[in-house]
Amino acid sequence: MNTSISRRTMTLSAVAGAAALGATGIAHAAPSKTSAAARVPEPKEQLPTIVLVHGAFVDASSWTPVVQRLQRQGHRVVVPPNPLRGVAGDAAYVRSVLDGIDGPVLLAGHAYGGSVISRAAVGSAQVKGLVYIAAFVPDVGESAAGLSDRYPGSSLAGTTVVQKYPLPGGGLGDELVIRQDLFPQQFAAGVAKATARTMAVGQRPITVAALNEPATAAAWKKLPTWYLIATEDRNIPPKAQRWMAARAKAHTITVHAPHAVPVSDPRAVADLLDKAAHAVSAAH
Repeated sequence: MNTSISRRTMTLSAVAGAAALGATGIAHAAPSKTSAAARVPEPKEQLPTIVLVHGAFVDASSWTPVVQRLQRQGHRVVVPPNPLRGVAGDAAYVRSVLDGIDGPVLLAGHAYGGSVISRAAVGSAQVKGLVYIAAFVPDVGESAAGLSDRYPGSSLAGTTVVQKYPLPGGGLGDELVIRQDLFPQQFAAGVAKATARTMAVGQRPITVAALNEPATAAAWKKLPTWYLIATEDRNIPPKAQRWMAARAKAHTITVHAPHAVPVSDPRAVADLLDKAAHAVSAAH
């Protein structure tokens, strides 16, 4: 699964060994061995595009340290915005992004993003594998909120504030943000304080309905899966993460990190994504 694979190149090579005509008009036989310079290279496998889906309370910039590492490793990366309005709608949006990508895809999600990728990948021939980064891995009928409450350890509820937002059909809905003064310790313990405070100011709210929306499909049941467990996570209990990873039969690593592991430990996240990308490339 960890075989190193170069990115695919498109190379045309002339075929060596054409026979030469002598003075008698008889073709001389081509050399029995082809020179090293004229050998046709073996076809190389194509690495998938890595699509990263962020979770609640952050935006696409939360993947920036991971993206920078992946790009240095030669990967093509796409990081779409996650609307955070509801699992079905968010998954439909991510699926529209996938439909615009040529070739195979490795789809990854952080936190609530795990619920989204589990739905977005259903029926997609492009998606070759799923990677969950301290994320929800719901089965049909399960919600992010229900999975978080499955085991004790989450302190998220006591740090959030409910805000109102306008619904498309009229009326108001409820969305959540984490109190700015509590965000660093709740979401990003271990991240540089200045960075954590900046993240707190730029939060993306998530609707209460999205966290309680039950899954209607589970792509992880049919795709190779990887999981990174963050042992210091205060949003999704580490015990719940271990249980979800084991149920999904995921290739699992454990990192001493907070919920904001793409920011606190981008090397571990990028290395797991790199290994998964090479694995799915080798398998196809």
